[in-house]
Amino acid sequence: MSTMDKVISEKKSMKSYLKNTLLSLLNPFSFLWETLYKLRRFSYNFGLIKKRKFNVPIISIGNITFGGTGKTPFSIWLAEYLATLDKKVMILMRGYKGNLEQKSGILRAGKKLGFSPFDFGDEALLLARRLKNASVVVGKKRSDNLEYYFPSEQSDVVLLDDGHQHLKLDRDLNIVLFDSLMDLSRYKLAPRGYLREGFSSLRDADLIVLGRADQVPTAQLDDLKALIKPHLKKGVPFSEIGYKPTGIFDINFTKVEGVEYLKGKNVLCVAGVASPESFFGLVEFLGANIMERYSYPDHYFFKKSDILELTKKAKESDSLILTTEKDMVKIRKVTEFQNLMYLGIEVSFRSGEDELKERVSSVL
Repeated sequence: MSTMDKVISEKKSMKSYLKNTLLSLLNPFSFLWETLYKLRRFSYNFGLIKKRKFNVPIISIGNITFGGTGKTPFSIWLAEYLATLDKKVMILMRGYKGNLEQKSGILRAGKKLGFSPFDFGDEALLLARRLKNASVVVGKKRSDNLEYYFPSEQSDVVLLDDGHQHLKLDRDLNIVLFDSLMDLSRYKLAPRGYLREGFSSLRDADLIVLGRADQVPTAQLDDLKALIKPHLKKGVPFSEIGYKPTGIFDINFTKVEGVEYLKGKNVLCVAGVASPESFFGLVEFLGANIMERYSYPDHYFFKKSDILELTKKAKESDSLILTTEKDMVKIRKVTEFQNLMYLGIEVSFRSGEDELKERVSSVL
């Protein structure tokens, strides 16, 4: 072994040693985190802390990890499916980073939307724009908001967004989503990993949905299922979903091209979502020539200066600026630049669609 190889090997060994030492130091904090969450869930499940019950079917859509698992496109699919059953839907969500997060507000689908993502958050505006017979209520105190808004809305079913840890509100069905792209080594409790709650919380799950399942090998999906299954009740089904591109849309949400338009095009990819790699991979799969990939924090509020800089670089490289629909609801509030486009997507099932529909219908 050469001197240079020895130096590289020693550096790798030191890096690995420091990483393992840091993780060991974090073990007590992870143990404390898990203990507190277990006590909290135990207290709600065994009546030590009362849950609030409402006379309307409530379906929770949540996860046990930090970061995105595709809850928004899945919520859109589920709300649209419920609409085919002639059910009026209310979606309760936090309105993360919006001005109304600590208060409350309502968006009604089908009405002329002049509302701001700065007030309601990006996801609420996206849901209200995409859905027809639905209302979207934002605010941290979701059980209070349900009590306040339900008399006027008289919804047939309530979807509780990011609801797996929101134990104060009793629900009829618990759907838990996982991101199939996430490396299995990250499934450790915070602060050691990306778990916001331990696997033991999956005892309350009624359905497991594996998102982005079309972007990973079958062996990786099998490993993820093997990690999850020991913590589930008997008979809990798995559904596997991917995201099918539906077209290229302009800043006014009008479809202007099919997805084949991207083949061979120079593209600047812009994403302020939790899993930008999924978006970048999809654009690349469609044959685009990605010149630059711009990742912003999840729920990032774009500034006019951001867009001006992007448009300058797009002009220099003769490129199209392509973003996500969730980002577009924020971008269009700070610019009217017409060469901005977004890639539309919708949920596509690989397996488990019938089982999921059956479970959902059973609680209605």
